Amino acid sequence: MIGLLLLLLSAAAVCGLLGAWQLDRAEVRGHAAQERHEAERAAAPPVPLADELAPQTPFRGELVARKVAVTGHYEAAGQLLVPDRVHDGVTGYLVLTPLRVDGSGAAAGGSTTGSGAVLPVVRGWVADPADAGTPPAGEVDAVGYLQASEQSGDGVEGGQVTAISSAELVGEWGGPIYTGYLVLVSSDPAQDDALVLLDPPSVPGAGLNIQNLAYAAQWWIFGGFAVLLWWRMVRDEARGGHPDRVVAAGPPPAVPPG
Repeated sequence: MIGLLLLLLSAAAVCGLLGAWQLDRAEVRGHAAQERHEAERAAAPPVPLADELAPQTPFRGELVARKVAVTGHYEAAGQLLVPDRVHDGVTGYLVLTPLRVDGSGAAAGGSTTGSGAVLPVVRGWVADPADAGTPPAGEVDAVGYLQASEQSGDGVEGGQVTAISSAELVGEWGGPIYTGYLVLVSSDPAQDDALVLLDPPSVPGAGLNIQNLAYAAQWWIFGGFAVLLWWRMVRDEARGGHPDRVVAAGPPPAVPPG
């Protein structure tokens, strides 16, 4: 009996280790697939912003990290800093600048983009606010990755804003405004080299291989069954080998006559 119990516990331990191994494989294969996807995304040409998103329309989930191109004019007077943002382990500021999108044309869903709509653009990251500088003057051709607008923060105060929220920025910059923002990767004309460009936004749900994750869950379920069987055997042995027998404390109570 003791040998059988040890065998079940060993089986549960082996299942746990195999599940952990499969989880590690899921992370490795998931990260590899993510890196390939990001390399393909970086090499792909950008699509016009007007083909993907119109001002004041809902931001669809599939637009996250979509590479787009847009032409407009920066409004230097409206530039803001977003504090407490970490880049490569260092806390600093995002440089957020309004871009007035030029022209009009066909937009997603067949609507028409409004001339002069505001697109929030994260032009980069700086450790010192003095390095933010001013955006390029005149017409700018910008390429970057779309990201969904963040939840509202504490509003605009002292040239800073705690969240990149279109709902808050429209009160500062005017509208119409886009419900997402652009993470800049290139600009023509070029901007100040003091700004550090950010990495592309991550695609939601990436990072784990589903097949290996399912294998890990199966191994842990098998290990759970082994532990459950061990527990049942110990309980039955403690009851004297009769799991369903109830031992009476004395003779049955007498039934009153009548």
